[in-house]
Amino acid sequence: VQLVESGGGSVQPGGSLRLSCAASGFTFSRYGMTWVRQAPGKERVVVAISGVSDQITYYAPSVNGRFSIFRDNVKNTVYLQVNSLKPEDTAVYYCHVNIGGSEYWRQGTQVTVSS
Repeated sequence: VQLVESGGGSVQPGGSLRLSCAASGFTFSRYGMTWVRQAPGKERVVVAISGVSDQITYYAPSVNGRFSIFRDNVKNTVYLQVNSLKPEDTAVYYCHVNIGGSEYWRQGTQVTVSS
């Protein structure tokens, strides 16, 4: 299983980014995908979940209305559009998949929000 995140960066409050996670090594269209984040000194938390289609989604209350998860089952990629960024959104963002009880995530992509 390979998960390659990209799209992170440094932005000012109110800015936007589009995070991408290119997946391979499994049948992407059959699995829900999750974006989680880990801020410095804190535990990883789920921010968004996509079912096997974009019609089934979940957002953490702290990001609901600002973040959007969507997927391209042809490109085997899941995206996280992050808008109206706040300093508290600063974290490493990981995409995650659970396959047969085994959890997979890789190096993540850093998002830093500061003025």
